Amino acid sequence: MSVEPKLTRFNQSVLSKYQIYNSIFMTLPFDTITKTGVLLPLFHETCEKGFAQGDNPTTIVDTFFQKYQGRRSEESQINLLFRFIQYIERQVVLFDAIEDAAFPIVNNMDGIGTLRHLKEKATSENQLEALQQYLEEFKVRIVLTAHPTQFYPGSVLGIITDLSKAVKENNLNGINDLFAQLGKTPFFKREKPTPYDEAKSLIWYLENVFYKSFGDIYNYIQTNIYDDTQKHNEIINIGFWPGGDRDGNPFVKPNTTIKVAKKLKQAILKKYYADLKNLRRKLTFRGVEERVIKLETILYNFSINLNTEKTITADELLNELLSIRDVIEADHQSLYINEINSLINKINLFGFNFATLDIRQDSRIHHTVFTTVIDKLIENNHPSFPKNYHDLSDDEQVKILSEVSGDKIDIDVFEDEMVSNTLKTIKAIKKIQKTNGERGANRYIISNNQTALNVMQLFAMLKLVAFQDDLTVDVGPLFETIPDLENAPDVMEQLYSNPAYRAHLEKRGNKQTIMLGFSDGTKDGGYLMANWGIYKAKERLTAISRKYDITAIFFDGRGGPPARGGGKTHQFYSSLGPTIEDKEVQLTIQGQTISSNFGTLDSSQYNLEQLISSGISNRIGKNNEA
Repeated sequence: MSVEPKLTRFNQSVLSKYQIYNSIFMTLPFDTITKTGVLLPLFHETCEKGFAQGDNPTTIVDTFFQKYQGRRSEESQINLLFRFIQYIERQVVLFDAIEDAAFPIVNNMDGIGTLRHLKEKATSENQLEALQQYLEEFKVRIVLTAHPTQFYPGSVLGIITDLSKAVKENNLNGINDLFAQLGKTPFFKREKPTPYDEAKSLIWYLENVFYKSFGDIYNYIQTNIYDDTQKHNEIINIGFWPGGDRDGNPFVKPNTTIKVAKKLKQAILKKYYADLKNLRRKLTFRGVEERVIKLETILYNFSINLNTEKTITADELLNELLSIRDVIEADHQSLYINEINSLINKINLFGFNFATLDIRQDSRIHHTVFTTVIDKLIENNHPSFPKNYHDLSDDEQVKILSEVSGDKIDIDVFEDEMVSNTLKTIKAIKKIQKTNGERGANRYIISNNQTALNVMQLFAMLKLVAFQDDLTVDVGPLFETIPDLENAPDVMEQLYSNPAYRAHLEKRGNKQTIMLGFSDGTKDGGYLMANWGIYKAKERLTAISRKYDITAIFFDGRGGPPARGGGKTHQFYSSLGPTIEDKEVQLTIQGQTISSNFGTLDSSQYNLEQLISSGISNRIGKNNEA
């Protein structure tokens, strides 16, 4: 049976259905919807004609009202224009829901770029062992970021999910009810969302999409590529910026970061509890049921109150489930073993942190804060800092910062809000690592990084404030402008050749995260120049990192629309050659890209698999050619 071209499938399953369901939406018994739906096509036609004639927007709007709505007052005209916007917003939701429902029809879920295709290709070319070996090293991390182009409220996200399901099932009664709900549901809040609100909006995707899609991908790799139940490299993980990114956002406070970390922990505990609750109905065996009920009770109480007396760690939960699995394998014919393995895999993937909070701040803020801190330390005769510290060269300051030691500083003596918040943020990282595990918050990005001194200032602050004994935080410089990209290899060589920083990297697995920001590079040098600058910088950074036996982990700020560096991301990564390090793919996902590429289970799994295969297919191909 022949398969229609992708465009034909799209037209049949998306466009045709949209036209049908949009006509139903226009007939809803709401006066404003009916009138708006009738007038909007006329307004659209007027806009097209006016644009073709070269009319300005004011002339186009005036022409429309003179021709079709001449009796309206100015206030009534403005109200109608707002209703047009509200109506179009709902049309976009309808289109999104239909597109989501048709995703597995329009896209080949087992085709090129999927894990199934990758496995079959490796098997047919006798490369399965090479694929297994590479999967033990390769990782994909998507980092969710808040952006003004994004947020549907949670209520609207729920409608999209329900509407997609109803469209899939051709449930006309359900679709009609959801249309009515859509017509009466506001799309915005009157108050500007707080950083915590933004975090909650993105946690919706963690709970409703990524929890299952990540688990399904890992399960498939474990059972079909490795054919075992052993713990392997996690392969995929997720980063999180809302609540951690304070660059240009003064509303993100240390308490915000801690609050978001608590919300992430509660969210993942509730997901584990829900899975365990479902398992309890199946694991009704002697010697097993009581243990499952006990775990379920602990997780329920812990998820609603993180300060409850009876708690459990991620390792304790994991070990108990492994023990239960052993009993079922030995005494109960391995009944429901796949469901148990699935939960175990999710705990390995998400821990008690769900996602890793990245902290980000501008190097210029750090410099101001650090200057204030050093002044206070010099005033108090701190042994690490000479009186003439500020008069020393950058190289001399770097040497002093790399040898910082002594008691931690008292952050309460600093009255300046920016200084206090920066130092308390470092304390917050330590606290989150204690409650959520190290992966809860273990990376600090320095935006607008220009020099090695920028990195070493943060390196020293981390040690002085909270990490005297063991620095369990990765410091990641972000190079954004064309000149900074050109200078980046020299900056990294200075860091790699610094004994103290080199020792820190050895403790962190000889890996160095380097972020390359796209949007600011675009503003600075244009789209083509920024892309080329990033590509050449990656080649040079790879070479200098390999010279010092360091694996460069490139973190790309390119997960938005094409204007901000996005686009066909998997094609971008699959096109990279051997001169650029490719053991990990890390990129920000922001704005409408989150909902369009990762908004449903189907689209999330498909696009994650494309990212995984984009890095691996190159390596398998190289092995095969050899």
